[in-house]
Amino acid sequence: MTGLHLKDNTILITGGASGIGLELTKTLFRMGNTMIICGRSEEKLQQVKRELPQVHILQCDISDQNQRKALFSQVTNEHPGVNILVNNAVIVSYTRIQAGDYSAGLVNREMQTNFIGPVGLITLFLDQLKRQQNSAIINMTTGLIFAPHATMPGYCASKAALHSFTQSLRIQLKDTPVKVIEVMMTAVDTHFHDGGHVPDIAITTDKAVAAMVKGLLQSQEEIKIGRVRLLSILSRIAPHFALNQVNKL
Repeated sequence: MTGLHLKDNTILITGGASGIGLELTKTLFRMGNTMIICGRSEEKLQQVKRELPQVHILQCDISDQNQRKALFSQVTNEHPGVNILVNNAVIVSYTRIQAGDYSAGLVNREMQTNFIGPVGLITLFLDQLKRQQNSAIINMTTGLIFAPHATMPGYCASKAALHSFTQSLRIQLKDTPVKVIEVMMTAVDTHFHDGGHVPDIAITTDKAVAAMVKGLLQSQEEIKIGRVRLLSILSRIAPHFALNQVNKL
């Protein structure tokens, strides 16, 4: 795969107003890119706008099909050169399957945001991206695709689905200009862990994004952050051990 140029792009990042998405927005902006971010919280988006007035903000819940279509229309009308899509938005529920409030509806909410939403955006933006010479779809997943954490069953399942879809997409688009990249994140110290325990191994957002950008510049198709590379190896040679280790954290 030829290298992805990380300057003079027009980049859309979902979930770009907080956590990893915000750090990535700041980093890519400093590298000389036009940044568009979307998110559910208008308040968080406005906070980013006050800090970085040049960043374009759009309110959107990507789990909603109509809002995805509206996002696509507005982005392509106002920024016809958009050439990189980063599917970063995510929700997670720490749940016990045996609990009385656990339901398929709860899992559906995670699947709609973490899997259906990104797939929907990919299908909307695909023709737009294929017309660009330096273009990419970047899907953010997790090392937990190799060994799920039992406290996040819906999240892990949704990211495993996105991982599988990304592999299929990469093969189908191999003869197009669109690069298909998966970033498998380790535990990162963000609001993602609200309601759950922040693991001792969690790294900071700036370290996570620095590792991600390094992988992009090195033309990696699968960028494994932090301990994810070790986990991917363990999951192949000793899957039960890998699963037990993840759930001890």
